[in-house]
Amino acid sequence: MFHGEEFWLVRFLFQRGLALLYLLAFLVAAVQFRPLAGENGLFPLEWYAEGASFKEQPSLFYFVPSDRAIGIAAWTGVGLSALALFAVPYQLPDGYATPVSMALWATLWLLYLSFVNAGQLFYGYGWESMLLETGFLAIFLGAGLASPPAVVFLLLQWVLFRNMFGAGLIKIRGDDCWRDLSCLDYHYETQPIPNPVSWFAHHRSKLFHRLETLGNHVLELAVPFLYFAPQPAAALAGAATIGFQGWLMVTGNFAWLNALTIVLAIATFSDGILETLFPVTAPATTATPLYLEAAAVVVAVVVLALSVYPVRNMLSEQQTMNTAFDPLHLVNTYGAFGSVTRDRYELVIQGTSDERVTDDTEWETYRFRGKPTDPERRPPQIAPYHLRLDWQLWFAAMSPTPRRSPWVLRLLRRLLEEDESTRSLLAEDPFEGAEESPEHVRVLRYRYRFTTPEERAETGAWWHRERVGTYVDPVSLEELRVRRFGP
Repeated sequence: MFHGEEFWLVRFLFQRGLALLYLLAFLVAAVQFRPLAGENGLFPLEWYAEGASFKEQPSLFYFVPSDRAIGIAAWTGVGLSALALFAVPYQLPDGYATPVSMALWATLWLLYLSFVNAGQLFYGYGWESMLLETGFLAIFLGAGLASPPAVVFLLLQWVLFRNMFGAGLIKIRGDDCWRDLSCLDYHYETQPIPNPVSWFAHHRSKLFHRLETLGNHVLELAVPFLYFAPQPAAALAGAATIGFQGWLMVTGNFAWLNALTIVLAIATFSDGILETLFPVTAPATTATPLYLEAAAVVVAVVVLALSVYPVRNMLSEQQTMNTAFDPLHLVNTYGAFGSVTRDRYELVIQGTSDERVTDDTEWETYRFRGKPTDPERRPPQIAPYHLRLDWQLWFAAMSPTPRRSPWVLRLLRRLLEEDESTRSLLAEDPFEGAEESPEHVRVLRYRYRFTTPEERAETGAWWHRERVGTYVDPVSLEELRVRRFGP
């Protein structure tokens, strides 16, 4: 598909989009990593340093496991992402642009690899590996007036293909509702963090949900093969993917998964297509530097060799989602929502300043930025920002007790200690600024569903909930301190 085609505009647009997502990812790390996986985090950094070898999970924090190092690395990533976003390497003389660009993108990749490999539970999402895989390939695109190696765009299309086709396969294999076209009857209501449009999407007709589920299968199982077709078929496939991911962004909060997929879909275009669609013109380019061309060929060979296990997994009946097969996350397997939950469960954390819990105890509720704790609160728009604690609480709520998610008890301990870094992850701590401190906390488990249009018209509420159990009985700080929550 590359015969006679140019990719200077494609590279420029792709790199700006990727730089923006790196910027966002490093901002998330700067704000959230320390309370989640720092020195005193819910998953302390020492657990990573003591539980894994550098060879298995390489990270700068293996050698410097400190909050100070985390802050320096995160804000350095923010600064370098901003330089990449504003195309600083393109402003250098042509002989320097590509080497500086390669160093810049390599540093971003190494820094983010450190966060992903040390982040433990809170960095176990598929879009982390996909950002690393995409960011690694970006190192070899070059900059300035030099033409980018065409083979790198083929590798980016390969990432996009595995992302989309892998998601399609795991849906068909994973849940009957994908095969009978009923999964979207539930998905908008039970997804991790619904957004304001989710309520409206949920209440579309069953016929609408059947048709969009069928469309989902076409876009994930058939369209990806066109990424490798000649133009304009490849660009049409990329445009269809961008439209599909845009709909997912409008109807849900999936961190930067959809945005990154859109950025990857840019690789299906060519300069000629972009010049036809938009009032832009690519500058006259120079030949690709020989060292960059050679490096790109070596990377292609490495990717081909490392693709064996991801492809084997993707084609297997025991396909697993979002798995990295090498410690550098160079070639990974992807997939989302192989099964769809039919009921939505939520954990509601409450505290009291009473030294003794009785039937008359009044409980105050902790509120999270993305959780539908208050039934009258409109679902928020969060993505492409990533609320890592809120996502993990969604997983934790699937079980009736914290046996599978013991870290929740550590969270409760931090709340009773009134830890400021943990408070920073909340929307509201009812005891912040209060005269009395919390003496006990408890966790209730509720089943939530969207209100019907009639219920919402009458009450104004977005959610209806019913209590289904107690996740954690009232517990004090002393009781929590004697428990062990990790390795």
